[in-house]
Amino acid sequence: MSVYDKYKAVIGLECHIQLLTKTKMYSDDIAEYGGMPNTNVSVITLGHPGTLPKVNKRAIEFAVKLGIAMHSDIREENQFARKNYFYADLPKGYQITQDKTPICNGGYVDIKLKDGTEKRINLTRIHMEEDAGKSMHDIDPFESLIDLNRAGTPLLEIVTEPDFTGSEEAYIYLTEVKKLVRYLDICDGNMEEGSLRCDANVSVMLKDAKEYGKKVEVKNMNSFRNVQRAIDFEIKRQIDLLESGEDIAGETRSFNATDGSTFALRSKENANDYRYFPEPDLQPVYVTQEYINSVKAQMPELPSDLFNKFTKEFGLSEYDAYNLTDLKGLALYFNELVSFTKNYKAAANWMMGSIKSYLNENAFTIEQFKIKPKTIADLITLIDEGKISNAAATQKLFPELMLNPTEAPLSIAQRLDIIQSNDTGALQALVEQALAKYPEKITEYKNGKTNLLGLFVGEVMKLGKGKADPKMANQLVKEALEK
Repeated sequence: MSVYDKYKAVIGLECHIQLLTKTKMYSDDIAEYGGMPNTNVSVITLGHPGTLPKVNKRAIEFAVKLGIAMHSDIREENQFARKNYFYADLPKGYQITQDKTPICNGGYVDIKLKDGTEKRINLTRIHMEEDAGKSMHDIDPFESLIDLNRAGTPLLEIVTEPDFTGSEEAYIYLTEVKKLVRYLDICDGNMEEGSLRCDANVSVMLKDAKEYGKKVEVKNMNSFRNVQRAIDFEIKRQIDLLESGEDIAGETRSFNATDGSTFALRSKENANDYRYFPEPDLQPVYVTQEYINSVKAQMPELPSDLFNKFTKEFGLSEYDAYNLTDLKGLALYFNELVSFTKNYKAAANWMMGSIKSYLNENAFTIEQFKIKPKTIADLITLIDEGKISNAAATQKLFPELMLNPTEAPLSIAQRLDIIQSNDTGALQALVEQALAKYPEKITEYKNGKTNLLGLFVGEVMKLGKGKADPKMANQLVKEALEK
């Protein structure tokens, strides 16, 4: 048994999601990514004396949406607090946040592990706050540069219980959070742009121990994969320290993506180091049950709801349902598509096959796809009714439909002359031609080589130039061979 098997990891995550509001959390400054440095600022963002903040109503709505989606209890009376610390990119010298009155308490996110089992990740809280600015240390060789455009941008911080036992669970959880906030249209989930950020609190303990080990916080991970790498490194580092008889320092560490290691930033602050106190310039915000109900009524179907609908109601495999619900646009397109056809499996195959291939090849999103769901349903109906073959639909009709997205599939099929023939007399003539071409194979078939059936059917389809009905051709060939 490896020395590492004696220990178990205890991990909690803190996710900051940057909200897709037009303006900042406590001012009307524009909140957007990619502007010229220090242009989206004002005296309110900079905390000049005599200025007064005002809460962004849309941020409250987004917090309620997330709380509903994550099964949290939503607080009625919400107060704000000042969290004091002094960084160069925090112009006011404090951050307006929520301390003792988070807008959401409790809640959970269910995740599905690779072995198929489900695990519930419990939440401690979700609270509203504002972002700091951004320090850049790699542009000037002598100075750190500060961009305050991000300062004041609305954030929701999601704090989990220490329910994770490994990096894989953390990765899956973050994937679910990203999917959820995108469905709710409250955050774009781009870790690379900093709109979804994650800190990991990691500790290790002997498997039979009663108390948790010393907690270490790891910051500055800009991808889900790097969160996974940082957790793996930190677990091993802490076990190695304990095995060598050393103590683990309670500290904040940063992640080095180049070599996958973590390094110390500073000793871990205690909560009282932040000197929290009530924000004197903001009145409490009241969230009534009536308001919560009005927000809930406007929410879309969530990924878990659609997954259950696709598997239980439509009979799709978990694999198909997972892929169809991965992106909100795909899920909504499919949901509309199956309102026009009951062939759910065929609809899923078209979504995951020809449509997704087209989108990937052209770097399009489903929102840029020109063919309406009703048109795809009409195409599926043509196949189901035996009017065109699946091969003709995929190889000929669909490419033509991309060029003429408003034309009816039946009209295109007629124009391309790919309507299948179900004229028994004409098909019988083709069958006779096919059999006449391979007289020696007929004898082999009758002597037991029944797999030769495909040869004759293929020849019929070839002679019919793809317009012969495959099912009818198969039936007629079989009848002719068994005479």
